[in-house]
Amino acid sequence: MDKDLDQIADDIQKAILDDARRIYSEKVIDHFLHPRNVGGIEDADGFARIKGPCGDTVYIFLKVNGARITDAKFLTDGCGTTIACGSVVTDMVKGREIKDASKIRHTHVLAAVGGLPEADAHCAVLAASTLRAAIKNYLLAKR
Repeated sequence: MDKDLDQIADDIQKAILDDARRIYSEKVIDHFLHPRNVGGIEDADGFARIKGPCGDTVYIFLKVNGARITDAKFLTDGCGTTIACGSVVTDMVKGREIKDASKIRHTHVLAAVGGLPEADAHCAVLAASTLRAAIKNYLLAKR
């Protein structure tokens, strides 16, 4: 009986992923299933938390050495596309100089994930906005 339940669960998971592949890029699915940079940074140099209009909240933590972001982490209570965008945006900024990272916009995140349906594009806006707010927090604290 357990084998039958396991097979049913496997079949359901496969059907869900097949549906997702019709809507989302492999990059979105990969970053949702295997998000990078999840967590906080206890002694972060920059931090921001933004709650989007959809109700998802993204937290971004930055560690900076000199003018370069040495580490970036995120947390979210959001959906799969918010998870993917948080994962991608933190990957994008690691090793970048603050001045370059501050130029990242939602269009860069959308390109990095291979695009999103219009209804999910706000997740890229939320991730990019939270990143810029964390950078602003760092710059203000540095004064």
